[in-house]
Amino acid sequence: MKNRQISAFIGLIIAAIVTVMSVGCGNKNDAVSQAEKRDTVAGIPVPSIEETKAIAEEGFIYGLPIVMNYAVMYDYAIDRDSGQFKAPFNKINNEARVFTYKDTTVVSPNSDTPYSIVFMDLRSEPMVLSVPAVDKKRYYAVMLCDGNTFNYGYIGSRATGNEAGDYMVVGPNWQGETPVGIKKVFRSSTQFSAAIYRTQLFNAADMPNVVKVQSGYKAQPLSAYLKQPTPAAAPAIDFPKVNKEMVKTNFFEYLSFALQYAPAGPEENAIREKLASIGIGPGRKFDFKDLSAEHKAVILLAMKEGEEKIEKMAANGGKDFNGWRVGGLAGGDRAFFNGDWLKRAAVAKAGIYANDSIEAMYPLTRMDSQGEILDGSKHSYTLTFAKGQLPPVNAFWSITIYDGKTQLLIENPINRYLINSPMLPGLKKNADGSVTIYIQNKSPGKSKEANWLPAPNGPIFMVMRLYWPKESPPSILPPGEGEWKPPGIILAN
Repeated sequence: MKNRQISAFIGLIIAAIVTVMSVGCGNKNDAVSQAEKRDTVAGIPVPSIEETKAIAEEGFIYGLPIVMNYAVMYDYAIDRDSGQFKAPFNKINNEARVFTYKDTTVVSPNSDTPYSIVFMDLRSEPMVLSVPAVDKKRYYAVMLCDGNTFNYGYIGSRATGNEAGDYMVVGPNWQGETPVGIKKVFRSSTQFSAAIYRTQLFNAADMPNVVKVQSGYKAQPLSAYLKQPTPAAAPAIDFPKVNKEMVKTNFFEYLSFALQYAPAGPEENAIREKLASIGIGPGRKFDFKDLSAEHKAVILLAMKEGEEKIEKMAANGGKDFNGWRVGGLAGGDRAFFNGDWLKRAAVAKAGIYANDSIEAMYPLTRMDSQGEILDGSKHSYTLTFAKGQLPPVNAFWSITIYDGKTQLLIENPINRYLINSPMLPGLKKNADGSVTIYIQNKSPGKSKEANWLPAPNGPIFMVMRLYWPKESPPSILPPGEGEWKPPGIILAN
């Protein structure tokens, strides 16, 4: 499954909801019926069909980021035939390139920074992540993101500096001591977790220097770091295969699988109890095809309506400034989301693995300054930064353009997916010192091509990224409240 397929299958769901809601239950051994039997024996009220629908909808919103993360983990670290496989668990994969239109697993991918990634299996022992000394002019960040899509820690320029260091990542139940030499311990809320490395690339000729930095990234089990015997291996897992057909209906089967490696936090107890009442929970089987016609209908409808709420939140989160949404879809840790499952789902939907706002801000838009939908098949546009009004950052900024339907990068004749601050010396300035970016499907002409951001031949989605945003005025921080505002995209024809 690709993350974009989670959206695609919703359209198929609509066509599937043809069963009359009054149809009675069929197979009494299905997950929902079994949950009803347990509740009856325990003297707990059995959810009505309306309550079942409400629980499934809330569960879909709660579970979407978890299932999306599982899909990425499966493609990147489990299925060697996925076409997107990076490396097995606990091994770093370094990409000596930036993302292109060929990368389709993650929506709204960052094409600024070559990525390194390691998915960690923390069941048997912690992992030690070591970073080299990095030139202070080069920004880098290691974001630690768990199976709940909580960003539970950072290593890098902003968080820990550019000095070399060893850091330990532990699972939710680890109780050991911190070895000498470990600068900091980070605790994942799930047994499987990811470390996502972003290393700044100044230009194409700079790639060998990025490779040198990447070669200094190391990940090893704690036993190897301490040169001690390896502990007993964790049990082998039969990871459920992920594909488009299965996700159409068996979403909650994937969620139940993932939850067995994610101990519930205090704010999760209520939703976990609700899900258990309809047969969804850690390690439980929830095979859609075994459900009664009535339950099939309400589960599908619940997922559809949950998706609509997520889409609305993703589109309208934050505040509107000149057509850009600012401050609504940053990532964060458990405390940041504080049980707001809709917010967490919207962040994942807009771009899974988004940074915390202090690490990066992500103004995004589908509209021009007049509130009209951006469409490269109909119009050309411009975006102008006035002199002295470039995005205020400690590291760098970029503007990336995507296909508005898929939120993926666009194949184009000049292989350009973004314009960023390292490109400024090659951009043409206007007479008054401002910088204009030309956003259109066809070339604006050779004299303007240096400032051309090729647009799709259809709907447009754009993301502005401000890495390590400045906190002193003018700043985009606090999110949605700062003095600096992104300029509007102007219709050019």
